[in-house]
Amino acid sequence: MGTALQTREGQAEAVLDRLYDEYPDTTISLRFSNRLELLVAVVLSAQCTDERVNAVTEELFQKYETAADYAAAEESDLADDIYGITFHNNKAGYLKSIGETLVEKHGGEVPDTMAALTDLKGVGRKTANVVLQHGHDVVEGVVVDTHVQRLSRRLGLTDEERPEAIEPELMALFPESDWQQSTHLFISHGREVCTARTPDCEACVLEDICPSSKLDSDVDLASGDPWE
Repeated sequence: MGTALQTREGQAEAVLDRLYDEYPDTTISLRFSNRLELLVAVVLSAQCTDERVNAVTEELFQKYETAADYAAAEESDLADDIYGITFHNNKAGYLKSIGETLVEKHGGEVPDTMAALTDLKGVGRKTANVVLQHGHDVVEGVVVDTHVQRLSRRLGLTDEERPEAIEPELMALFPESDWQQSTHLFISHGREVCTARTPDCEACVLEDICPSSKLDSDVDLASGDPWE
């Protein structure tokens, strides 16, 4: 089993240093050309792959160009237009409601505050963080998606389970200048190496400092995390 560093601060620094070297050009994988498209794409990406979202939004963004377009659309038409997206019926309702709220309260524009964004239907802190970071260049926290949630626990950076509880711990461990990029690093590593059910510990650049390494260990990561 890999040997963890003595402190979480030291562990966090080592993890970031190695992942920066491993994934120097990683960034958001959703495709968008403006803030509204970003907001829509992130809402659709909940419990759905970015690849699938990008495939659906290629035509969606040609049909719906403004917040008013979403507000005026029939919910059933929106559901048809995003068919194939996980929970497409629910998300169609979110998109229509978001369009209505943007038109009524924000002049059709995507707001630039956490409070205003999380007031939109279907938008939680994770989604709002992504929109703020990549749409407004405002970094208020760490985006904790499923990859960040999984890796931060496996690497011993947190004992928390809920994203809302994990985020402040990572914010305390990571320099503020790394808050945005740390998410992309964790996502890239989670997709390529430290997958949910079959992590490739032998190929992992973090293996020797990972308390959850399966090498010479009986830890079963397929069933979750070693702390569970």
